[in-house]
Order: sequence, then structure tokens, then C-alpha cells
Amino acid sequence: MRKLIILFIGVLSMPILYAQDVTDAVRYTQDEIQGTARFRGLSGAFGALGGDMSAVSINPAGSSIFTGSHVSLSLSNNNIKNDVQYFNGFNTSKESIIDLNQTGAAFVFKNPNSNSDWSKFAFSAAYDKVQNYNNDWFASGINSTSIDRYFLDITENQAVPFGVLKLQPGEYIEEAYADIGSTPGYGYSAQQVFLGYWAGIIDPVNLDNDTNNDETNYFSNTAPAESFYQEYYYASSGYNGKFSLNFSTAFKDRIYLGVNFNTHFINYDKFTSFYETNNDPDSLAKNIIFENWLSTFGSGFSFQLGAIAKVTNDLRLGLSYNSPTWYRIEEELIQNIDSNIADPEIGYISNIINIYPAYNIQSPGKFTGSLAYIFGEYGLISFDYSLKDYGNTKFKPTSDSYFANQNNAINNQLTTASTYKVGGEIRIQQLSIRGGYRFEESPYKNEKTLSDLTGYSLGLGYSFGKFRLDMAFDQAKQSSEYRLYSNSGFPSIASIDSKLTNVTFTVGFNL
Repeated sequence: MRKLIILFIGVLSMPILYAQDVTDAVRYTQDEIQGTARFRGLSGAFGALGGDMSAVSINPAGSSIFTGSHVSLSLSNNNIKNDVQYFNGFNTSKESIIDLNQTGAAFVFKNPNSNSDWSKFAFSAAYDKVQNYNNDWFASGINSTSIDRYFLDITENQAVPFGVLKLQPGEYIEEAYADIGSTPGYGYSAQQVFLGYWAGIIDPVNLDNDTNNDETNYFSNTAPAESFYQEYYYASSGYNGKFSLNFSTAFKDRIYLGVNFNTHFINYDKFTSFYETNNDPDSLAKNIIFENWLSTFGSGFSFQLGAIAKVTNDLRLGLSYNSPTWYRIEEELIQNIDSNIADPEIGYISNIINIYPAYNIQSPGKFTGSLAYIFGEYGLISFDYSLKDYGNTKFKPTSDSYFANQNNAINNQLTTASTYKVGGEIRIQQLSIRGGYRFEESPYKNEKTLSDLTGYSLGLGYSFGKFRLDMAFDQAKQSSEYRLYSNSGFPSIASIDSKLTNVTFTVGFNL
């Protein structure tokens, strides 16, 4: 009963907790329409082509390219391989998942008035997975810096009196943790100091003076150790999905115009586990484990405008604009910490759910220009260029002092990123052979944080008349430097080389 009551208290008493940062802004504002097999076979270079359900997610004018109504459904096998370097340690991990990443239908209505310049209208509804968050990796190595610096750095930048960390008469440890999180001027950062103290990792300098509630200086119980074996496990799951309603029209079968109204939904879970040990006989805190579970739920809205022009029967130009996406985000956090000298009741902390106040993220808008050339019935070549200024990402409300600081960090760390995609298709009667290449610039000014992405694709398709079957293989590579914890006291970084491989199958029907 105690745990249930304290869980209830914890849920109700977290109105001023914050822990969001630039990495969250990038995670929720990047977009990669995974799409149909034909779309992926051309590396997504479809802005001027249309006639594909995922192409409509790039340029909403594309639904009017369909000659008739169309339905498609796509399944993907997504694989990620991570090679992780952490100091002197090297580890490799793999993750694989089979997923429904696209489905939709377009309905084309030809204008019965043959004298009208508006030859047809189209309506479509589609679901596309924008991002796949399934990933896991493991890092291990010997570090000269202990996790104690994560806690001590907070005390050096924010005065946390020892009295705040002590239990009041009759107060349980999990109640105190919850109360600190809801106390003005303390919140999440002071909770971390509370965890460090009750886990035995840090102590106030004047611990022997039990009445010194105003003491704000702390020392480490891992000292005098100078070498620490550390392990870090990261596991995430979930997705960022988009449901679109599309309307488009064709003017004289030369100019195609369209609009998308999009609803977005985020479901993201992240678990991290840190373990540290040392062999110094004079160190009191030798074995430490620190775990965090983050659950994120979000919804949002955006719109898109697009146009495709047939300059000639073979040459097409496309232009589209993606508005910012206005997200509302809700997050929950559970923390667990322990060590060989931790207070026995510290385990109750893991039964508290920190529910953060809902906040908003505004993603940057994006422009895409496209060019395609159709070689009659023999094939095509297509090119897309997109531009997106990640520095325009904003946490809201901007009047909040914490979010204002994070928005300044966004301006300082993020930049304008370009994306280049090129794809081609060769048709041999009912058979189509495809290939593509893409290059995405990093959203970070410091490309060591997240490098540019390069990828290629191959694909096949076969038309059975009204029924079509397509398959695509695509692979991309990207490296990153993942900071285990965000504060400057513990700046340890895992270097990750990621290889993302996808196999996609699509079935399509002309109605």
C-alpha cells in the first residue's frame, strides 16, 4: 500500500520539472518518410514525379499524377548495426524489427465537363512512418572520471543546501524525492543531488555536523580512486508517425496543385543503465548503478503546399513547402540508483513516476525543389533538394526561462541542413529496375555530434496490370558522439558508427 500511495503523490507533485535539451529537439524534428518500396528504391527522389502514395507526403500535388484511384501497403524489415567506442572498449550491437511503415489510398475523380481547364481532382488519405526509434547499443571501457562528477557538477552550479536532502520527521525517502521535484528553485537538478547523496556517492563536507542544514559543499565517496570501469546500455523504441489528408487538382494536365493536412503522433521510450566499479581499497562507493526510464507521448499538426509543372511532356518541375510542425509533448521519467553503500530504502525511488508539465516544440519548416525527366516508357531520372533550418526549432512557451536557455543552445548548436536525393528507374516491359543515392547534411554545426548521412538504394518492381509488387533495399551510414549525461561535470562520450539497412515490400492496386 505504501508504494501505491507514494506513486500517487509522485504523480501529483511534479509541476516544475524540466530535463529537455537540444537532443530532444533534434529527435522530434528530424523527418525521414520511410515510404513505399518504389519511393525507397529511388532514395525518396519523388518531389516532381508524384503517382506514388509516399510521393504525396513529399509534394501534395503528386496525387493528381495518378491516372486512377490507387491503394498501397508497405512492410519493412528495419535493421541497425552500431559499432561503439568508449575509451578503450569496443562493442557491436544489432537491432531488427518488421514494421508496417506505410499505407494509403488515393481517389481520382475526372471532371465530366470536358470544356473545363481543371481536368481532375484527387483526394487521398495516408499513413507514413516518419521516424523509427527502435535502437539499442552497449558501451564499456575504463574512464578516469567517475559518475560522481554528474552529481557534484550540479552542486557547484546550483546551491543545494544539505537540509533539502534530509528526511523530515515521518517522511519516506520517495516522498522527499517527490517534494524536492515540486519545490520552487530546485526541481529536477536537485532531485539528482538527492539521488547521489542517498546512494552514497556524494556527502556534504560537514556531514559530522548534523545540524548544518545550510551546507552546500559536497565531496565524493568514490575518491581516491582514479580508474573506473564503466558500462552504459541504451535501448529505445517507438516511432514518429504522420496521418495525412490530401487534396489536389490538375490544370490542363500541365499544372498540378495540392495541399496536405497532417496530424503527427510520437510514441518514444528510452531506457539507459549506467554501471561503474573501481578497485581502490580506500574508495567507499565501489559499485554504482544508475538507471533512467523515459516515456514520451506527443501529438502535432502541420500542413504542406505543393506544385508540379509539366514543362514538356517529359520534363517536370516540383516545389513544395512543409510548414513547421507544432507538437505538444508529455513525458514521464522513472529513476533508479544504487551502490554498495546506498541507503536500503533508495529502491523505493524507482516506484515514483515524474510527470513533467506538457510543453510544446515547433519544428522548422522545409522547402523542397525537384526536377524529373521521363524517358517515355523506358524509364526516368529524378532529383530532389531540400533545405531546413534546424536553428529555428523552438521549445515553448518561450517565456519560460529554462526553455529560453534551451532555445539559445539550439541557435548556438544547430544549423541549416540540405538534403540531396537522386534516383532513376529503367522499365523493361512490366519489370522496373531502380536505384538511388541520398546525402543529408548534419543539423549540428559541430558535425562530430552527428555526422552527415550518406545512403544508397536498389529496387525492383513488377506490374501485373491492376496489381503491382515492389521491393527495395536501402542502406545508410552515419556516425555520432553520444554524451552519456548532459551536464559538463561528466562529459564522457560514446562514439557510434551506425549502419541502417532496410528491406521494403509494397503491394499496390489500381482501383
